[in-house]
Amino acid sequence: MKFIVSSSTLLKQLQQISGVISSNTVLPVLEDFLFEINEKKLTVVATDLETVMRIQINIESNENDRFCVPAKILLDTLKALPDQPLTFSIDESFAIEITSENGKYKIMGENPENFPKDPSDEASKSFTIPSSALLTAINKTLFAVSSDDLRPAMTGVFFELSEKEIQFVATDAHRLVKYKRTDVTPGEAGSFIVPRKPLNVLRNVLPDNEDILTISHTANHLFVKHENTSLICRLIDARFPDYKVVIPASNPYVMTLNKAAFAGGLRRLNVFANKSTNLVVLSISGSELLLNAQDVDFNFEGNERLTCQYNGEPIQIGFNAKFLSEMLGAADTEEVKVELSTPSKAGLIKPIEQEDNEDLLLLMMPLLIN
Repeated sequence: MKFIVSSSTLLKQLQQISGVISSNTVLPVLEDFLFEINEKKLTVVATDLETVMRIQINIESNENDRFCVPAKILLDTLKALPDQPLTFSIDESFAIEITSENGKYKIMGENPENFPKDPSDEASKSFTIPSSALLTAINKTLFAVSSDDLRPAMTGVFFELSEKEIQFVATDAHRLVKYKRTDVTPGEAGSFIVPRKPLNVLRNVLPDNEDILTISHTANHLFVKHENTSLICRLIDARFPDYKVVIPASNPYVMTLNKAAFAGGLRRLNVFANKSTNLVVLSISGSELLLNAQDVDFNFEGNERLTCQYNGEPIQIGFNAKFLSEMLGAADTEEVKVELSTPSKAGLIKPIEQEDNEDLLLLMMPLLIN
């Protein structure tokens, strides 16, 4: 069997889905791409058993066939070749010969029957969402996902569906992000937790435009489809913590300040903070915010003074500077407001202005000031 495909087109598509593949000594076929040719279309599949990614490319071929090809050597070959048509020839033993303008390269493929089958999407519930909306939700929540495998429910983003809106929630117990979209109508209530890895893959693949994605979900799997690309992933089988109980009902003290100046000050002072806690102390009074960080072990200390608008009693509260900087990065406005109550209760960060169809809330747990 033969088919012809552009080397640059194939490389670009394979690089998009190669992030799914991980080294697997138990099942070597998981280090392969599955190539399926049907009616002049090439479908390439990559999986690690938890996540399945597939893309479709137009090719020149008069035959239909399936075979597996080792991912690493194919990607390395394509990266080293200039843009040109490549002819793939596959024999009955799955030996693959790639012919370019000036050379021939041979790779030993594998039987496609050994490649894992896709989960079924029967009995799934589905809704649509603009690609840019899902991409924004991933970018605003994924950084707050926990890496602690002992708490699996926190190692993914919680999708909370209602009839007329969708919420995305992520937390690592030190901070929490809640992002709501009211321009997405799932049609009925439901919830599931999507792991970090497939969301990272989607972040690299999805276009930042108004293309419509179809999202389907069963009890165990999520299915995302976009034009010639699709992703299937296993959902996290755990109960997400009741995040609503940690969001303060009332934080009466409100500080408003320039986001870039605040983030810059935190970034500079984190250099002087204790490396295990990243503690920076915020002392707020009147129209002045004083940032202080110190590492007693090395006798490091840094202070910065920023202007702000503040209504409330003078307060001194400590936060993890690294986490706080990442939280500020999720707010897209020039100014942010920080809502506080006491030094021992969570602080809330909100953008000053938000789009009509979205609502972002960022929560930070304070650190004890020694």
